[in-house]
Amino acid sequence: MREYLLTLCITAAVTYLLTGPVRKFAIVAGAMPEIRARDVHREPTPRLGGIAMFFGLCAGLLVADHLRNLNAVFSNSNEPRALLSGAALIWLIGVLDDKFEIDALIKLGGQMIAAGVMVVQGLTILWLPIPGVGLVALTQWQGTLLTVALVVITINAVNFVDGLDGLAAGMVCIASAAFFLYAYRIWYSYGIEAAAPATLFAAILMGMCLGFLPHNMHPARIFMGDSGSMLIGLVLAAGAISITGQIDPDAMNLFSGSERNTVHQTVPVYIPLLLPLTIIAVPAADLVLAIVRRTWRGQSPFAADRGHLHHRLLEVGHSHSRAVLIMYFWSALIAFGALAFSVNSASMWIVLGIAALSAVGLVLLLLPRFTPRAPQWAERLVPPRYRRRRGASSAAAEAGQEVTHGTAEAEEADEAREHRAPVVAGVSGVNGATAIGPRSRFLDGRNAGSSR
Repeated sequence: MREYLLTLCITAAVTYLLTGPVRKFAIVAGAMPEIRARDVHREPTPRLGGIAMFFGLCAGLLVADHLRNLNAVFSNSNEPRALLSGAALIWLIGVLDDKFEIDALIKLGGQMIAAGVMVVQGLTILWLPIPGVGLVALTQWQGTLLTVALVVITINAVNFVDGLDGLAAGMVCIASAAFFLYAYRIWYSYGIEAAAPATLFAAILMGMCLGFLPHNMHPARIFMGDSGSMLIGLVLAAGAISITGQIDPDAMNLFSGSERNTVHQTVPVYIPLLLPLTIIAVPAADLVLAIVRRTWRGQSPFAADRGHLHHRLLEVGHSHSRAVLIMYFWSALIAFGALAFSVNSASMWIVLGIAALSAVGLVLLLLPRFTPRAPQWAERLVPPRYRRRRGASSAAAEAGQEVTHGTAEAEEADEAREHRAPVVAGVSGVNGATAIGPRSRFLDGRNAGSSR
């Protein structure tokens, strides 16, 4: 565990320290596209954060290769090298897309090629434990198609959810934390060395996300771009493939005792079928809804819009930070709920706890519809949005000349805003002041081209 934690910390530190220089490089390289109608941010923000995340991945693998216990992962398996090869290819495609806006079909082809590179080097699904059937061996073509499909779905699910500051990195970090605990339990408790690569991948993925999040939280100073979102999606899929199709359930020696005990004990065998889906349940649901929504309108499934789940949360009335935290909550509930069920599937308390937390999540979703008002004696102790609104006439009478003075100041501010020049990415002097110096958070959305 100490070596896994050391690898995680080194990966996070390298990613964090490189993100600042990468941000300045992105500004110089002009990787700051103009704000589109579907974007939520209101200032041109540099991309290419995936560069720092990729070097964090390389640093984590390099450190793990020189540790006494984790070195066996590299000597006994070719999966780390397969991951690095596929990650380098998908990262390169993402960097080109962040700079030159590659066509969606070309990116899809690149994703399939990156998955194929990993399959050629041995990172593929060999068999599947099917409930009620047992262990089913897959042919080479079946394993290849299933592996490529899982990689492509995971990459695009993470890419689609990358729409708010800190959303994709935080959700993937939560998913990788749950996956790390599951893989470590399989490796340590059952003594199965084949689970070690997946455990290492999850630890490195957590480090990549944790190192990038401080730069990406709202208001974000840099975006990971497709170079980052596709990269972490591929690493997440690689861990799921490694532990789903590489571990033999018979090695756990669970098939003993009564039939009822055997059913409960074999839950860890079947959880690998579900856990890769639960850790991306929210992004995958967003992906499916987006495809259905766009095809129903007669659009291409790759046509961008403002109908994603995080956009809906903003339309309901949630703030940017609250919408991100709600998505975090549901991701953690699904991922850690599946993890808890794999540990003790016979406990009714786990089911009741998940149901109770789901009810709390529904209340949080509807919170903007029910804004409580504090009593008059407690109005000074709560934020302004929870205070009772008084009539305009009484407020004007109490304020007196201060109201007139405030109105004059507001009119001057509105006049200054109308004469403010719009900010456009690529203008000399604007990008440097916006992205390097103190960032203004009050830019008018109409001037920036945002629909919000």
